[in-house]
Amino acid sequence: MSSTSEPGPLQLVVGDEEFLAERAVSDLVRRARQRDPDTELRRFRTSEVAPGELAGHLSPSLFAEGRVIVLTHGQDANKDMTAAIADYVKAPADGIVLVVQHAGGAKGKAVLDLMRKAGAHTVTCNRITRADERSDFVRDEVRRHGGTITPGALAVLVEAVGSDLRELAAAAGQLVADTGGTVDETGVRRYHRGRAESSGFAVADAAVAGDRRAAMEALRWALVLGVPHVLIADALADSVRTLAKVGSAGRGDPNRLAGELGMPPWKIRKAQQTVRQWRPEQLAVAIAATAQVNADVKGVAADAGYALERAVLAVVSARSPR
Repeated sequence: MSSTSEPGPLQLVVGDEEFLAERAVSDLVRRARQRDPDTELRRFRTSEVAPGELAGHLSPSLFAEGRVIVLTHGQDANKDMTAAIADYVKAPADGIVLVVQHAGGAKGKAVLDLMRKAGAHTVTCNRITRADERSDFVRDEVRRHGGTITPGALAVLVEAVGSDLRELAAAAGQLVADTGGTVDETGVRRYHRGRAESSGFAVADAAVAGDRRAAMEALRWALVLGVPHVLIADALADSVRTLAKVGSAGRGDPNRLAGELGMPPWKIRKAQQTVRQWRPEQLAVAIAATAQVNADVKGVAADAGYALERAVLAVVSARSPR
């Protein structure tokens, strides 16, 4: 949850996740305006403002109006700008909040060091790249809006919306509002039907279940709606690999196996139910088919769509009793 306290005079927003950085700055402005509704926001790109000009913006006015000064791309600060910031942080002006946004890393590290040494409050906004981090983000977003989300709904939502945090945040907020707070898989599929049901996730689920009709229908819709071939191939491969990993681990407790297999308990539980219908030799055939289509959609095959159809049918056929 965002803080309600008045922000300190020196703030540092570090990281290259643009959405989170924007939200952090917006939260600082909101908090400053709780104290003074007339607080003015001034935003500058560090490399495009002169040190003298910055000094003017950071000087207190005769009427002591509140001000939030945001310097974006702090990593681009030259020596003169770094020196100007260093001079200011020694004695920040009352009523003014200086926010420096910095991508992190070695470039422009002097600005990071001087802000930290001066006692700036730091918010970290690192880029979210892993699937489990996106899931955690969505879960936190739902909680931020006062709701809860089931594991199954979480998986479908992330698969349906994708990796863009802005879209995930908007979807989470909308679902909490529309469902009254409890977000389940039915609710996600209802509000994201076109995207969720035509995704690689749906294609893979139907294929490993041996449902030829559903798998081909989901695939055709996915292709019509422009879901990238690579994403469908990846989802198919991930589902088959998951079955192989869970099958080789035996029938243990999903919660215990989660750490060992590197996947959430709900995913293990779901795979345990499906893998009972598979024999090792059938999984070997499916694994070979998904490995081939992975190469096909990356340029080996002349027709990636046809290659996907062939792979889906191969997985369905491998699953069928002999």
